[in-house]
Amino acid sequence: DVQLVESGGGSVQAGGSLRLSCAASRVTDARFCMGWFRQAPGKEREAVATIYPDTPWVTYYADSVKGRFDIRQDNTVKTTYLKMNNLDADDTAMYICAARSVYNPRHWTDVDAYDSWGHGTQVTVSS
Repeated sequence: DVQLVESGGGSVQAGGSLRLSCAASRVTDARFCMGWFRQAPGKEREAVATIYPDTPWVTYYADSVKGRFDIRQDNTVKTTYLKMNNLDADDTAMYICAARSVYNPRHWTDVDAYDSWGHGTQVTVSS
């Protein structure tokens, strides 16, 4: 199974930035997509961003983060990054990365589209 390990979370003041990383190992499917989700206490898991291994890369974002977050992938080190700018208190959550096959027909925001999940990294934004 694919193993995913997130890092880079922490506490930041509103307006600040963080960059999250998701390192993948045991990847057997050369055509896989990475996604970032987040989950705040008492709320459902929410899709944040995804990246497709195309040329050029194809990315999608939730409306709530569009223009502030940027997802990138470096296949040489099998790591996906989420750069988060202009953070506010509503961005406070556990951020979790996930992997799915590009051939999965489910929408990228569907949690059931993903086969592998990391344990998450906490992001806390204080106002």
